[in-house]
Amino acid sequence: MRCAKHPKVETNLTCGKCGKLICPKCLVQTDVGMRCPECANLKSLPTYQVSPMYYLRAVGAGIGIALACGFVWLGIYYVPLPFIFFFRLFIAAGAGYAIGEVVSLSVNRKRGTGLAIISGLSAALSFAIANVIFTSVGLNLWGLLVLAIAVFMAAIRIR
Repeated sequence: MRCAKHPKVETNLTCGKCGKLICPKCLVQTDVGMRCPECANLKSLPTYQVSPMYYLRAVGAGIGIALACGFVWLGIYYVPLPFIFFFRLFIAAGAGYAIGEVVSLSVNRKRGTGLAIISGLSAALSFAIANVIFTSVGLNLWGLLVLAIAVFMAAIRIR
């Protein structure tokens, strides 16, 4: 007796629903017993099924919130505060969280690697608006740390 999908593999296992011969490679363990891949009807969770329209919505929301956060971030830089360098870390975390949350809301709380990348790129755009474009600070070590925190918070929010 040989597996229906892998004819070179001998087996005594059968699908609990249709009775087809299956090998351990094909076996899918379900709550009601062993099934072949066809009977197990494997599908990914709907939360991770992202259509191209959702990606377009995520890009639009990401660009919009990146512009808004970038200009707010820029405005906070000109406020004279003590320990502004440490305060920038909290600003970056807040901006990243806000960007991730808005992108997540725009796609009905869908999740996925592509959406996390869009969210992280939006956080990088926000940082670029606040730090590089208008203040011409450039990317020093401190700026890279702030950028990393913003991107991390944005991506982890929607991952």
